[in-house]
Amino acid sequence: MLKLTNCSRALFSAILFILTSAPASAAYDRNQAVPVEKVVYGQVESIKHVTQTQLVEDRNVGWKTFGGALVGGVIGHQFGGGSGQDIATVLGALVGGAAANQYGNTTRTLEYKLIEMMINLDDGSQVMVIQDQDPGMTFNAGDEVRVVYLEGYVRVDLAM
Repeated sequence: MLKLTNCSRALFSAILFILTSAPASAAYDRNQAVPVEKVVYGQVESIKHVTQTQLVEDRNVGWKTFGGALVGGVIGHQFGGGSGQDIATVLGALVGGAAANQYGNTTRTLEYKLIEMMINLDDGSQVMVIQDQDPGMTFNAGDEVRVVYLEGYVRVDLAM
């Protein structure tokens, strides 16, 4: 049976606090119902396809570090006795956490396909909208569209 000493409990509590204190973030979901501020109609003047590249970091680094520290602490606890065992436990947790953080940290890039549209609105003004490219909805110059103004967002759809 694994016996936790005061030093081990303090280390475990510190790691748990660090992992649970990270802020949560919520992104706008395209299928989420949001209030519409206004809708205007117009005609697409021009279209330009662009890409956006984003660097994405692995969000599981905290859990990997925690797992490495836990395994390292368990292994370190097997060595020594008395206060030497406490020191070995702490050093094992530190080395395990550092190793997991070093080798568990992964990054990758995502490429988003966007469409930039210049739209002549029915009221005579022009607006440019950049939005994600929806394979189910293709736009061409001359298409009749509706520009939907949402709370903090603008979305262009084909006029129905």
